[in-house]
Amino acid sequence: MIQVEDMDCCLGAPCEKRYFPDSLDSSDADDEGILACEDLEVNPFDGLPYSSRYYKLLKEREDLPVWKEKYPFMESLLQSQIVIVAGEAKCGKSSQVPQWCAEYCLSARYQHGGVVCTQVHKQTAIQLALRVADEMDVVLGHEVGYVIPFENCCTSETILRYCTDEILQREMMSVPFLGCYGVIILDDVHERSISTDVLLGLLKDVLLARPELKLVILTSPPLVGKLSSYYGNVPHIEVRNGFPVEVVHLCVAPEDHLASVIQLIFEIHHTGEKGDIAAFLACEQEIEKVHEIVCQEGSNLNPDLGELIVVPLYPKEKCLLFKPNEDTEKRSQVYQRKVVLTTSSGESLLWGSPVRFVIDMGLERRKIYRPRIRASSLVLQPISRNQADIRKQIPGASSSGKLFRLYSEEFVCRDMKPLKAPELQEANLTSLVLFLKRIDIAGLSHCDFLSRPAPESLMQALEDLDYLAALDNDGNLSEFGIIMSEFPLDPKLSKAILAACEFDCVDEMLTIAAMVTAPECFLPLPPRAEEAWQRRMSLSHPEGDHLTLLNVYKAYQEVSKGWCEQISTPLRKVPRVFTSPGSIHILYKDHTRTQTLLLLASVA
Repeated sequence: MIQVEDMDCCLGAPCEKRYFPDSLDSSDADDEGILACEDLEVNPFDGLPYSSRYYKLLKEREDLPVWKEKYPFMESLLQSQIVIVAGEAKCGKSSQVPQWCAEYCLSARYQHGGVVCTQVHKQTAIQLALRVADEMDVVLGHEVGYVIPFENCCTSETILRYCTDEILQREMMSVPFLGCYGVIILDDVHERSISTDVLLGLLKDVLLARPELKLVILTSPPLVGKLSSYYGNVPHIEVRNGFPVEVVHLCVAPEDHLASVIQLIFEIHHTGEKGDIAAFLACEQEIEKVHEIVCQEGSNLNPDLGELIVVPLYPKEKCLLFKPNEDTEKRSQVYQRKVVLTTSSGESLLWGSPVRFVIDMGLERRKIYRPRIRASSLVLQPISRNQADIRKQIPGASSSGKLFRLYSEEFVCRDMKPLKAPELQEANLTSLVLFLKRIDIAGLSHCDFLSRPAPESLMQALEDLDYLAALDNDGNLSEFGIIMSEFPLDPKLSKAILAACEFDCVDEMLTIAAMVTAPECFLPLPPRAEEAWQRRMSLSHPEGDHLTLLNVYKAYQEVSKGWCEQISTPLRKVPRVFTSPGSIHILYKDHTRTQTLLLLASVA
């Protein structure tokens, strides 16, 4: 229902100037005043008057660094099939560019389809959809929505949808030329995820088959040169933003990086300067360790300095993005300083955060696959210069932001590579090769990668698929291979589920598949570790980890049997188990990947 006061604000407030190219405006003369007038009082996306909140958010949008590039971008989108937008962190490109593309599709009456924008992290897809729906003054799930694994908040009428790059890649299995989209936006290309690199290659052929399709690439500035040579002479728009940031380097690398991070957090807090802190650590184990120490030591601090609130942020978990709760701060009389602990690729998760101080360790622990031994290993290595620059831009929204680098300038030049290594060159490619074989059936047999994977990795992937009977004698997908490609799982798990049908153990195999794809179910041991370890061992199985996980799930079922009927969606919870003397404690944490059990059951 539209309230009278909102309508009054709509009529009296200044309106946004919208851009609709004349050559694309197919409206009649009677509709021209609705679609193309500068003083637009009715939202063209839903036909309702704008609310007062729309104009409040519009003023915030106009202050974003990317806003002044709106009209150059729209001109480039009109004249070119591919547009590259290179912007620094927090310049607003991920939220504003998709809205401009939606206006472009609206001016064309959606005759070529809507807009889809990919994200590497599902958390950012959700939060961007929420933010953009609010800015466009429409309902989330109708005009604007999101799609992530096992969660679809869209309808057939959705104009702008955010999704993970993996979702769009899998969509190409059923709709190879993506005919329902008029504009495809690939965001966070500098993250170099496998799905994003695959989409960059496959969309080359799709663009040739669909001249009306538009591709917009959002990335950081250092990757523009590589993308321009990859796609040819295409227009690119570069966005600069923020205030200059004070950067402090250490002359000598510390012996204990974690101790230095913890010491620096408390030193910043003792200065009394207000502002949140973000610390980039090497791995999730370090997040847990620093979180525990800061929480313990923080309780002994002088209360006059304010309260330290530690926020662990795991990029691979389905956690909410860091977003400050302004209402809580207003109600609290004590100053609260947030300390966000995250790892590599957690830069995009600092959504709209007023971070003023950033601590950069300069190291990351990456999982690298070794095709010769068919195993992965965790390697501690320096981050790239591009990653270091992105972290420098995080406090750039503040006029007095500071970046503390726990490494020297010599370390940057000597040990850091210019760009982040593509995941395509460090991961097991068996799932990718299975996907490409499936796409070959649809007629897209060629994929020109931005960075080619190692030949030995591709050969090892083909050998594995042949061993799993996913390929026939000609190297094409077998009937088993086609079915395996439908599962959102590692091919080995897919084959295990299909084989379980023969041995009448499908239910057990589905449970194991769900458990191994979910996060680690065992929590860190409590203080009385020896007794707790004995209780944990009671769940172990002599045949190995897989049957141990099956025992964990059965224990969860037994404990929850009496009260699970009171929970509306008990299967949406993942049991996280830790043991203590005399009892088994089970905590629950939402995680969509556990719904693999539901999906696999329906497929089987």
